[in-house]
Amino acid sequence: MQRTPHHGSRSRRGIAAAVGIGALTASLLGGNATASPYPDPGLKERMATTLSLPSPPGGANVKVLVFHASAGEESPTVDAGIAAIEKIGLSGPEAGRFKTVATDDAAVFTNGKQLGKYNAVVFLTGGGDVLDPEQEAGLEAYMEAGGGFLGIHDAARTEPYSDWFTGLVGARPAADNPATVQRATVEIGDRQHPATKNLLLEWKRPDKWLNWKTNPSGSVHTVARVREITYAPGKGSNGWDHPVSWCRDYDGGRSFYTAMGGTEASFAETDFRDHLRGALAWTSRISQADCKATIDSNYTAERLTQPNQPGTNDQIGEPHGLVTAKDGRVFYIGRGGADSSVPVVTDWNNPDVGKGWGEIHVYDPATKKVTLAGRLSIFGNKGGGDELIKVEEGLLGIELDPDFATNGWVYLHYTPHAKIDRDKQMAVRQVSRFTFDHATNKLDLASEKVLLSWPVQIHSCCHAGGGMAWDSKENLYIATGDNNSSGFSDGYSGNNPQPNYKGVSFADARRTAGNTNNLNGKILRIHPEDDGTYTLPQGNLFTGKEPDEGGGKTRGEIYVMGVRNPARISIDKSTDTLYAGWVGPDAGSPSTTWGPAKYDTFAAITKAGNHGWPYCMGNKQPYRDRNLPDPSKPLGWYNCDAPRNESPNNDGLVKLPPITSNTIWYSPQGGGVDYPRDANGIPSYKVEDQKQLLPWLKGGGQATMNGPVYRYDAASTSEAKWPSYWDGKWFVGDFYDDTQPRHAVLTDPKTVGKGGLPTHAESLKKIIPVGATGIRNLMDWKFAPDGSLYVLDYGRGFFTSDSKSALWRVTYKGGGPTPAAADLARKAAAQ
Repeated sequence: MQRTPHHGSRSRRGIAAAVGIGALTASLLGGNATASPYPDPGLKERMATTLSLPSPPGGANVKVLVFHASAGEESPTVDAGIAAIEKIGLSGPEAGRFKTVATDDAAVFTNGKQLGKYNAVVFLTGGGDVLDPEQEAGLEAYMEAGGGFLGIHDAARTEPYSDWFTGLVGARPAADNPATVQRATVEIGDRQHPATKNLLLEWKRPDKWLNWKTNPSGSVHTVARVREITYAPGKGSNGWDHPVSWCRDYDGGRSFYTAMGGTEASFAETDFRDHLRGALAWTSRISQADCKATIDSNYTAERLTQPNQPGTNDQIGEPHGLVTAKDGRVFYIGRGGADSSVPVVTDWNNPDVGKGWGEIHVYDPATKKVTLAGRLSIFGNKGGGDELIKVEEGLLGIELDPDFATNGWVYLHYTPHAKIDRDKQMAVRQVSRFTFDHATNKLDLASEKVLLSWPVQIHSCCHAGGGMAWDSKENLYIATGDNNSSGFSDGYSGNNPQPNYKGVSFADARRTAGNTNNLNGKILRIHPEDDGTYTLPQGNLFTGKEPDEGGGKTRGEIYVMGVRNPARISIDKSTDTLYAGWVGPDAGSPSTTWGPAKYDTFAAITKAGNHGWPYCMGNKQPYRDRNLPDPSKPLGWYNCDAPRNESPNNDGLVKLPPITSNTIWYSPQGGGVDYPRDANGIPSYKVEDQKQLLPWLKGGGQATMNGPVYRYDAASTSEAKWPSYWDGKWFVGDFYDDTQPRHAVLTDPKTVGKGGLPTHAESLKKIIPVGATGIRNLMDWKFAPDGSLYVLDYGRGFFTSDSKSALWRVTYKGGGPTPAAADLARKAAAQ
C-alpha cells in the first residue's frame, strides 16, 4: 500500500496490496450545463473531460484511494483502517490485483487524470471541513462519472455544511452520542448484498455507536441495523429502527456508508473486514447489489376499485379476503355486512335474522374491470352492537384449486343462512367447492360440493377466523375461529364455564379452541379429493382413532389447536412453513391474579402443535384456571408444558399436547412483552417489571392480519415485481395503521417454529401507505404471480363497505441491481 504524506501526517512505506478483482467500466459523463455554485464554474466540466475511470484488462490492478484527512488531530483508527483495507487486499480467492493508495492530500480531487485512476474512494476522514469547494466539486464529478464511495464511521461528520455530502453519506450524527465503546447486536436485514450476505443474522460486536439527526431509512437502502435494547444509546437514540450500514446509487455512482469502525479493534475483526470487502466489491463495480429495494419512492400504491354505485356492490363487498390466480386475476370476497339492498335484522324471531350476501368479485388486470362473480346467502348481517347482537360470521375465506386454470374449482369458507337453528342459536360453518366459468367470470352456485362442515354457536360474537391456504403437497389448511366471549373473564383467558345458551357455553374457550374434539379455534389440514371428499394427510396433531387418545375424543383434521381468531394464514411453498396470526382477548393490562394482557399473535409453524389459547399466550405465559361452582375465584396457573382441560364443557382429552411458544406477540404495553419469573416459572405480570423483546411494534386497538412470505421469481419478466431483497421475508400487519405492525421480518431457520423471535424487522408503512389517503385498515394482502402486491383496505366503518373499501396494488419501479450487468466484466477478460 502506498500512503502519501500531507499536513504533517506520518508516512507509511508503500506496499503493493492485491485481491482478485475483475475488470471495471464507468460511463464518462458530459459537462454539466447548469449554473455552478463553485468559485471555478468550469472545474466540473474540465474534470468530466479528464475523468475516465479505469476498466482494466485481465491482470491489471483495481485501484482504491483511501482518503484520511481530518480538520483536527488524526484519529488512531486511521492506521488500523488502512491496515485492514491492506489485509482485505491480501486475502481473497484471487489475491494480487488490488492496489491501494492512502493519502490525506485533498488536491487529488482536483486532478481529473489522477482521480480517474481510482475505481473507488474510501473516506477514513475525521470531522470538519477537509475539502475546499473545488475539491468537493471534483469529488462530485468523480461520482457523476460512475465512481464509488465508501464512508466509514466519522466520515459522516465530514463536510458538515455540504448538503451534497450529506446526501453522499446519507445521514449526519445527532448531537448526543454514547461516548464509550459498547457491545451491541447488529441485525443483518439484507442477506444478499456482498457486504452482509456472509454475516450472522445477529452479529454481536463492540463499537462506538452513532445516533442520527435524521433517520435515513427509506431514503437509503439499509443493510444492517443496531438493536438499541442491547446497549445504552443515550438521549439521541433512534429507537428500534437504527440504521448502521446502508447504500444507495448516488449522482451516477455508488455510495456505501457504515457507522461501524469507531474503534481500532473493529478493523481487526474478520467479520468487519468481510463487511468492508463486500462494500468495496460493490462500490468498485466488482459485483452487483440492489441498493434501491427499500427506498420508499421506488414503490407505487394504486387504488384499483372505485366506490360502489348507489344501491349496488358492483365493485366490492365488505372486504374480507383475497387470492390471486396464475393468470393474474384477483378474487376477493365480501363477508356479508349490510349494504343498501339488504336490511339488517336482529330479531331471532324473524326468519331473516342476520341474513346477508357473501359476495365474490373478480378484478382482471388485463382489462382493469371488476366482475361480480357470485353471491351466497349467509348468516352474518346483524350490524353493530354488543356481543349478543353483532356477528362476524358470513363468507370468511377463499382459495383457488392448484389446478384452477383447468378445473375452475373455487373453495369458499362460509356460514350458510339456510342452516342456522334460530331456536338454539347455532349454525353450521362449511368449506365448499364451486366451479368457476372462465369464459363468463361467473361462479356456478349449483355446482357446490360441501367438503367439511361443523357446528358453531352464534348466540354470542365473535372471532370466526376464515383464512385458507395450500401447501406444496396440495393439502388445504383451514383456519377456524374461537367465537367465544372473553367478557365474562374480564378480558383474560376466556375460560368461564358458566354462561350458556340452551346448554351451549359461549364464554369458555376450553369447549372450543382448547378442546381436542372440536374444530373451532383451530387450523385444520385436509387433502381434498376430486370427488368432493377429503382424506387426512399424515402428520396432523391427532388421527381421531388412537385408543391412547381416548377414542372419539380427538379430530383428525386438527393440525394446530389453541388459536383464537386466525383470520389470515399463509404458507411458504418453498418450505411448507405455515404462517398465522390471531387476535387476542380484551384485557388492556396484565393482572397478577389472572395473567397477561391481550396478546395479538403471529406464529411461524413448522409442525402440528398446540399454540396455547386459552391456557398460555406469548412465550408460554400462563393464565389462571377457573371452574365451577365459582368461576370468579382463581385456581392454579396453567402448566404450559403439560396443560390440562378440566372444563365441564370439554368433550375431548383432559391431558393436552405441550404448548409451543409463538413467534411474535404484542399488547398495549408493547411488543414481545416478557416478565421475570418465579421459581415455578410464573411471570410477575407487573408492568414495571416488563421487558419489550420486540420494540418495533406496539398495540392498543389491535387486530393481526398475517401476510405472505415473498418469493422472488428470477425468470419473471414483470417490471412490477418486488425485488429479490424481499425474498424469504414474512409480511406481518395489523388492521389498524398507527402504532401496530406493518413490517417485513426475518426469522432464523434454526429457531423458526420453535418460538424463536424474529431477528430483524423493517417498516412497510411508507411503501404500503397508511393514513387517510392510504391503506388505513389492512384486511388482506397477497403477492400475485407477477410479483406485485395486492392489498384489501376494509374501509372506515364496521359490518359494511364504504367509499374507502378498496382493492389496491403496490408495485416496484426502482429497476434492477447496479452496476448494470454490462458493466461487470468480472473474470471474462482474464480468462
